[in-house]
Amino acid sequence: MNMSEDNLNPAKDKEDFKQNFSDNIWIALQALIIAILFRSLLFQPFSIPSGSMLPTLLIGDYLFVSKYSYGYSKHSLPFSPPLFSDRIMGQDVTRGDVIVFKLPRDNRTDYIKRVVGLPGDTIQVQNGQLYLNGSAVAREKIEDFVSPQADGEDLKITQYVETLPNGVRYRTLDLVENGRGDNTAIFNVPQGYYFVMGDNRDNSMDSRFSRAVGFVPYENIVGRAEVKFFSVNHLGVFWRVWEWPVNIRWVRIFEAVE
Repeated sequence: MNMSEDNLNPAKDKEDFKQNFSDNIWIALQALIIAILFRSLLFQPFSIPSGSMLPTLLIGDYLFVSKYSYGYSKHSLPFSPPLFSDRIMGQDVTRGDVIVFKLPRDNRTDYIKRVVGLPGDTIQVQNGQLYLNGSAVAREKIEDFVSPQADGEDLKITQYVETLPNGVRYRTLDLVENGRGDNTAIFNVPQGYYFVMGDNRDNSMDSRFSRAVGFVPYENIVGRAEVKFFSVNHLGVFWRVWEWPVNIRWVRIFEAVE
């Protein structure tokens, strides 16, 4: 049997191995850079672990947040490096937007809520009714929201459609009457800050609770929730792929966040 001289050259084999290894490292590095740029400048995926934004967002929803909607701050980058302050290419936040932000008290924890108050607004909640600049925000009671429970029973929750002055409409839940956030003092939103609330009004830590969340600085906003790209019933187990046909909420996939 004849063998080529190259196949019998250990030095060349070692050189080829080094070259292939170097090429693979470079490809992996390029992929990592592209992923970081995509995550920092365009879209970042988030999952919903709690029910504070019911019925708009369900536990088990996965969504994309646009990073460019309000420009960029240090929180647009992984680990929030203090490379600059304020925002670059800043854009206005619209009342009614669903935003992801860094919790002001630690600047690390990601929260997702709806913006109801802009800088200069006054906000108050009385008997569960939201008041904006002294006027009650229009709301209409609709059919109850049905929430499946682990024991197989369905929980029915009072549901409203709330309409902000700019025409943004969304549903809210009223789990209990006279909950701890149903009656508040008047909040005056400072310049450079926003007032946020969860749509599940009796099960949300938000700007109504100053020590827990309080006003959200403009710099802390990570981005705007845009679209749900996946959704799985939280009563199931995500890694059990064979159960997906039953547990995936197919109608929510690629549904816009409103």
